[in-house]
Amino acid sequence: MKIAEWMTQSGVAFGTSGARGLVTAMTDAVCFAYTVGYLRHLSTLGEFAPGTPVAVAGDLRPSTPRILRACVAAIRHMEGEPVFCGYVPTPALCLHAFAQGYPSLMVTGSHIPADRNGIKFNRARGEFLKSDEAAMRTLDVDLPEGWFDADGALVAPVELPELTDVVPGYVARYRAFFGADALSGLRLGVYQHSAVGRDVLVRVVEALGGTAVPLGRAESFIPVDTEAVRPEDAALARDWAADGTLDAILTTDGDSDRPLLADAQGNWLRGDVLGILAARFLGAAAVTTPVSSNTALEKSGFARDVRRTRIGSPFVVAAMTDAAEAGITPSVGYEANGGFLLATDIGKDGRTLHALPTRDAVLPMLCALVAARREKTGLAALVATLPPRFTLSDRLENMPTAQSLAEIGKLASHPAEGAMALGFIRTPEDLAHVDQTDGLRMTFANGEIIHLRPSGNAPELRVYVEADTQARAAELLRTGIDAVSVWKDRGA
Repeated sequence: MKIAEWMTQSGVAFGTSGARGLVTAMTDAVCFAYTVGYLRHLSTLGEFAPGTPVAVAGDLRPSTPRILRACVAAIRHMEGEPVFCGYVPTPALCLHAFAQGYPSLMVTGSHIPADRNGIKFNRARGEFLKSDEAAMRTLDVDLPEGWFDADGALVAPVELPELTDVVPGYVARYRAFFGADALSGLRLGVYQHSAVGRDVLVRVVEALGGTAVPLGRAESFIPVDTEAVRPEDAALARDWAADGTLDAILTTDGDSDRPLLADAQGNWLRGDVLGILAARFLGAAAVTTPVSSNTALEKSGFARDVRRTRIGSPFVVAAMTDAAEAGITPSVGYEANGGFLLATDIGKDGRTLHALPTRDAVLPMLCALVAARREKTGLAALVATLPPRFTLSDRLENMPTAQSLAEIGKLASHPAEGAMALGFIRTPEDLAHVDQTDGLRMTFANGEIIHLRPSGNAPELRVYVEADTQARAAELLRTGIDAVSVWKDRGA
């Protein structure tokens, strides 16, 4: 049966970042089949053969260990050598595997709820791209006889290999580039919740001379979304910052490839703002980011080449690689969720940070903190040096993807009339531009933006907005969410 049929039957399909689905649908059989298909595809590229090491790691979801064992069983079935890197950040896994030149996969659902999970596949020296996904879908995979029961569970127990510790190399990467005293004098809260990199982040802060203050460690999984911060997390940050003893608060999403950084007042920075600060600090000549990211990037003027893509790291990787191959370097990328990617090496202050073409949470937070420290100012003042453009986003949960696509399609066919009906504009002339790179992005004559897009990972409709003030962005977001809620009611 082809992988495409496995996806249709199970409901576990490729999203913006790997295969994701309900834990109940991600049976051992499904995860085994996908891993076999993944390795067969890599064999056609010369990146996998019997005896090839394949690195695996996972996040802290309850379902992750079981799925890891199914993936390891598939690797052994294909005569590969599984390398278990533990429960570590996705970028730490990638840093190790890319350096060694062998494939890797991460079992993670990132920021989505714990009733869902996923598998993110990587090639030997970079991310799995959309062209790889398309090729993998066409491959036939049949299960070995007698390995699975009627419910798709492995019959025989599978042991994970001995741990290969990749964390020291990940921490050393940043100590070597920024220096052992880069965060000296800073007292930094580390919101630990259930992020897989919660202890790694403490180690990074301390390795760079800062004082780490662990906060809010959780025993059960919390779906922290760096693009749609929960009201509880906004309140926690303000409470932790209230006594004035913290210079900033750091955290990440579930697999620790997307950052969330708050200033001394407990205000969480937007990921796309953090991306601009990091790209500027690193002296990037080419910057690639999805169409949903803050347009303060172009208005800042420091990058001579700006490329806008669909949402999802594979699209960012492809475009920033094109920029590098065109000789526009340093070439970097970031997403609106804050995940930062390096297509090329970065040289600064006589030190080199080697390319890491996958999302990383640590780098952009360190860039912002070090920049603020060097300029003897706080994060809030550093953000204030950017052009005043404010982005916000939220999601309409439990909105079926098919329904979102249908409603957006109708709106796109008559955007001015549709935008008027939704209350976004008063006259057709108020709609200045429509962009369908990913979803429907409407730019109005006054420069404000509303962008509607189905999530690639869950049954949610994403709403992104941009305006010249924080207050106006918040008002615009309420308008957008209220308007599309009608769509949900219509489908109920």
